[in-house]
Amino acid sequence: MQELSRSKKIYRTLLVVFLTAAFLTLSYFILVWTGLWEKLNSVDKIRRLILGLGFWGRVTFVFLQFLQVTFLPIPSPVLIIAGSLIYGAFQAALLSLAGILLGSAFAFFLGRVFGTKLVSFMVGKTTQKKWSRLLGDCKYSFVIMMLLPCFPDDILCLVAGITDMSWTFFMVTQFIARPIGVFSVSYLSNGEIIPYSGWGLAVWAVIIIASLTAIYLAGKYNKEIEDFIKKLFKKDKAKADKTQK
Repeated sequence: MQELSRSKKIYRTLLVVFLTAAFLTLSYFILVWTGLWEKLNSVDKIRRLILGLGFWGRVTFVFLQFLQVTFLPIPSPVLIIAGSLIYGAFQAALLSLAGILLGSAFAFFLGRVFGTKLVSFMVGKTTQKKWSRLLGDCKYSFVIMMLLPCFPDDILCLVAGITDMSWTFFMVTQFIARPIGVFSVSYLSNGEIIPYSGWGLAVWAVIIIASLTAIYLAGKYNKEIEDFIKKLFKKDKAKADKTQK
């Protein structure tokens, strides 16, 4: 029985390694074939490349957003800004959301199905333990972590899969937090709403200070925030139970 269990573990590990390697290899060849591999570090290069692909540029753009969540170390804002220059803020935000939400769900799926070994392989054992411990203690603060720019959203999605977080809670969090971040970058990055000169500089200074303050408070008082959110959930649940009775 133990030998059978051990054989299953070995088979599962080999399957994970094979599937991951196959997906990464396929993604690499697609990026090389399209010319994206050499152009992922520049907004202007990405913009020109996607424009040159015509209709397939939209498909490529969504695919890139999917990959940046799961496998490629590309900052999401770089792609969103490039998309805004090509398709306009609204369409770029929608396309970005499609890729990011799919990528987030897939990252959670990888963690949930293949477990700690794959997550440690992808992000490193130290990083995996750090965020696993934090999400284990502060599950409800996950929403705030996804909203603030200092937290590694993509790693959090992957690690969340190996915690006791439910699919429903995870996806609700994504549908709340992701649109706020994506639409903010898409509409604010071009400087039309808040310019990068004159009165806009003062507004940007306030936004930066407010963001840094929120990041500091979230890091310092994450336990208190977690307890507060838990109390809110308990109150809502108690009200719902009374209503049903």
